[in-house]
Amino acid sequence: QVQLVESGGGLVQAGGSLRLSCAASTSTEAMGWFRQAPGKEREFVTAISWNGVATSYADSVKDRFSISRNIAKNTIYLQMDDLKPEDTAVYSCAAQGRGTVFLPTTAREYDYWGQGTQVTVSS
Repeated sequence: QVQLVESGGGLVQAGGSLRLSCAASTSTEAMGWFRQAPGKEREFVTAISWNGVATSYADSVKDRFSISRNIAKNTIYLQMDDLKPEDTAVYSCAAQGRGTVFLPTTAREYDYWGQGTQVTVSS
């Protein structure tokens, strides 16, 4: 029902930056980012409320990553600075449809997902 289009992944050296974008085909409630490295379970990265006012970050990224939202364009962005090799993963955009949980941090609370974009950080 909701299509998510992601862009911005790539290969960078440690200490570098990347900016991810995710555009939704329609308006949604919360939107966020999850990531998954090979052999590891998917983990929450960050999320933002429907009005862009409230945000939530995983402890591992809160000092380096920043999420923002363009409500008119149904688009969120993830600015990633001071990237570390441990940030290497497939990053997936997620959107909450009609859920009632505010700013959820678990994957099961999101209804729509992007295809994922690879972020690789070399040492």
